Amino acid sequence: MNKVTVKLFASLAETEGWRERICEVGNGVTAAALWTIVTGHSQLPPRMLCAINMEYRPLETVLGSGDEVAYFPPVTGG
Repeated sequence: MNKVTVKLFASLAETEGWRERICEVGNGVTAAALWTIVTGHSQLPPRMLCAINMEYRPLETVLGSGDEVAYFPPVTGG
């Protein structure tokens, strides 16, 4: 099992009602699959961004023990 830290930001944290969790996942779990594990939602929010260990990464990235996974909605500005 791999222990990972999961962080939610902005509206994602508000919707789910939490900002940080530590969980254990099996080998081969991707960031997309982790979303389903920690939220129970099978669908990812549209255009959601993901950072693994403080670097933007694709949601298909396989996670390892000790990884920190942060999910946040797209950033807009003007």
